[in-house]
Amino acid sequence: MLDLEKMIEYTSPIQEDLDLFSEKLHDHLQGDSPLISSIAKHLLKSRGKRIRPVFLFLSSRAGDNFTDFSVDASLSIELIHTATLLHDDVVDESDMRRGQETVNSQWTNLISVLMGDYLFAKAFSMMVETNSIELMRSISRATERVAVGELRQIEETANYDLSEDAYLNIIADKTASLFAVSCEAGPILKSRDEKVRKNFADFGEKIGIAFQIADDLLDFVGDAKTIGKEPGIDVLTGQMTLPLIYGLHQSSPESRKEIIKILKAKDEKSFKKVYDFVLETGGIDYAYKKANKLAQEGLDSISSYKQNVYYKSLEDMVKFTTARAS
Repeated sequence: MLDLEKMIEYTSPIQEDLDLFSEKLHDHLQGDSPLISSIAKHLLKSRGKRIRPVFLFLSSRAGDNFTDFSVDASLSIELIHTATLLHDDVVDESDMRRGQETVNSQWTNLISVLMGDYLFAKAFSMMVETNSIELMRSISRATERVAVGELRQIEETANYDLSEDAYLNIIADKTASLFAVSCEAGPILKSRDEKVRKNFADFGEKIGIAFQIADDLLDFVGDAKTIGKEPGIDVLTGQMTLPLIYGLHQSSPESRKEIIKILKAKDEKSFKKVYDFVLETGGIDYAYKKANKLAQEGLDSISSYKQNVYYKSLEDMVKFTTARAS
């Protein structure tokens, strides 16, 4: 079964929510200027899997927390995510994303940055529509965490002494923060108590970390067609990910020194040596197990909803997102 077919199956209980999301997203990105409309059309062509809206809708439905403002909340979070991608592509000097040219490649870096700023503004405007100060506070906090995570990741580039805990903190901010607020949005909008909010936020946080670990694994075991770039690009440009961190901490001083020398050389032809090193030291297997453990802990946070059809879809989605690199 293809990934798209799996997504259609797993998200079938919330298809109407996703259709309304797509309709409102299209409406919000049209008309402010011809340039914005052109870029919006380009972005909408490459829609991605919309993982965050899916988790927001499924978790909200599972906990009986869906409201008239749930779609607006999902739009705000997705636009923030898209804005960060536009800025990331400028920082990374990326030419391709999701199989098509990036905005900075097709237009310019300046336009990509400004379009990202525009999407941030749109996102915060949509937050106001929810009439929830608490949701605005949570999404604002999550957005701040994303920026902190991105800056920390840049700060730790090519830091081959980076610890696993430091890495997990970075990806928790950079990636999991938007998953957490997506899953907490329903309980916030329904004015649930602190315990319910925390359970759903913990679910999103752990799933988000597992999602990023699986994404990082694709740099080792993915292919160009799947990930939209050649494997090894991230690790050879100094990005520290769990398979490599684990491998470096498990290896002998001599082996570690040799691999760091290869990494510093940034020679794409040497990636096979790095891959073999990470595989032999158990880094890939360790990362798989860590992602699966976190995913299960996340599901355990909301296990009281197990008999719910939406919970079953959440289980399927969790397996789908964490098994992408298997």
